[in-house]
Amino acid sequence: MAESDWDTVTVLRKKGPTAAQAKSKQVSKYGGLFLWAAGQNKQHLVTKNTAKLDRETEELHHERVPLEVGKVIQQGRQAKGLTQKDLATKVNEKPQIIADYESGKAIPNNQVMGKIERVIGMKLRGKDIGQPLEAKPKQK
Repeated sequence: MAESDWDTVTVLRKKGPTAAQAKSKQVSKYGGLFLWAAGQNKQHLVTKNTAKLDRETEELHHERVPLEVGKVIQQGRQAKGLTQKDLATKVNEKPQIIADYESGKAIPNNQVMGKIERVIGMKLRGKDIGQPLEAKPKQK
């Protein structure tokens, strides 16, 4: 028994990173480094064309809803006695979208425009903007 060396230490496994190392390097428990964008639902990449559109140069710019259409939406909504929030609820959109359409800041979306047309009963697209919407008979 006197021959045993009690000062010898045997390492069975490697120590993991300290808390500071894990925070700074984002090391996984499997030893690999995490990618910073992994698991964050970042699907949109900014390309040169997107940046050009965002700057709205003369050659490339987003089309906006004309003010004429915004006024028709506002008049139709008020004729039905609806607030922007009520109209947004009926077309299943956010109230801010209705406000953007009425102020002419929105980029037109045909699905949203169609929903608004049906609720207020006025045409918002085509030549005869502001005319009553003709009810089409339902087909069986």
